[in-house]
Amino acid sequence: MSGGDKLEFEIRPNSAPVSAADRAALLANPGFGRVFTDHMVTIRYAAGKGWYDARVEARAPIPMDPAAAVLHYAQEIFEGMKAYRTASGGVTMFRPYSNAVRFAASAQRMAMPTLPEQTFVDSLRRLIEVDRDWIPEGEDGSLYLRPFMFASEVFLGVRPANEYLYAVIASPVGAYFSGGVKPVTVWVSPDYTRAAPGGTGAAKCGGNYASSLVAQAEAIEHGCDQVVFLDAVERRFVDELGGMNLFFVYDDGTLVTPPLTGTILPGITRESVLTLAATAGHRVAEQPISFADWQTDAASGRLREVFACGTAAVINPVGTVRSADGEFRVGGGEPGPVTMALRQQLVDIQRGKAADPQNWVYRVL
Repeated sequence: MSGGDKLEFEIRPNSAPVSAADRAALLANPGFGRVFTDHMVTIRYAAGKGWYDARVEARAPIPMDPAAAVLHYAQEIFEGMKAYRTASGGVTMFRPYSNAVRFAASAQRMAMPTLPEQTFVDSLRRLIEVDRDWIPEGEDGSLYLRPFMFASEVFLGVRPANEYLYAVIASPVGAYFSGGVKPVTVWVSPDYTRAAPGGTGAAKCGGNYASSLVAQAEAIEHGCDQVVFLDAVERRFVDELGGMNLFFVYDDGTLVTPPLTGTILPGITRESVLTLAATAGHRVAEQPISFADWQTDAASGRLREVFACGTAAVINPVGTVRSADGEFRVGGGEPGPVTMALRQQLVDIQRGKAADPQNWVYRVL
């Protein structure tokens, strides 16, 4: 079926799926992003035709011409979200329509066609329905969903492509950081920035992450788990981690996070934390935070906790901060009560164990 906001998905079952016994062995310790399910979703787009040929089919390599536009001009975007098992045997997702809105915004920034929001959510639901047996059990287990889109037209020329492929793959995962929830050590990059005003910082495109890898490698060389980027103009203000947003918790209970100025990703977990914290009675603010103030407030005790948040890790405390000038700790380097309370509340909502007054949970099955 072609065009329009409503596509019917053709189901083409994998003729050689992983056996139940082999699947169980893989799910016992899936790690993160290394194990994949039997199926994937594909939808094609052509200028003048629209979206067409929606399928759930066997996961397989994607044939690609060496002149495919994405390989030369990097028109590519992606999203990330999770599906969870509930105690009653159902399956839920967390705020998939928010991911659909952000996916469309990324597409617009990268001069790509926008996929209708309902089609985006339907693509996730249909893949989960087919591969539901791949969702791990346990507190840390979930099915990580990776929708992505790239320019598939075969041509060499600097212009928006006329053909695109949208796909969704799924990966059963455990905890993002090995060893579970524990304070991470972060490195403040002295040389590299993630994005500049007017750039693609607010889009979830591969180029933002590729450019962060050298800084992340630098962080690892200094014994750190993640890199912190400062703003590209003054090199003073905190932007975000390599793949997560940051929150600062002060002694009066106030939570502060850097504002959305176009240089950082508008995280869905970030927005959820702002709502949950305000509902719990915390004052929340979106305002610039300089690295100098981070260090000074940590030393004085005014800054009690810092945590990172994102789909993969949910919420994770930051314990030690290192830079070219030395290192310091926040709150003694231990997980703080506000951080852990917000994390538990968010996890319980995502898994259907707590009240969901915002109607964030989408019930798939």
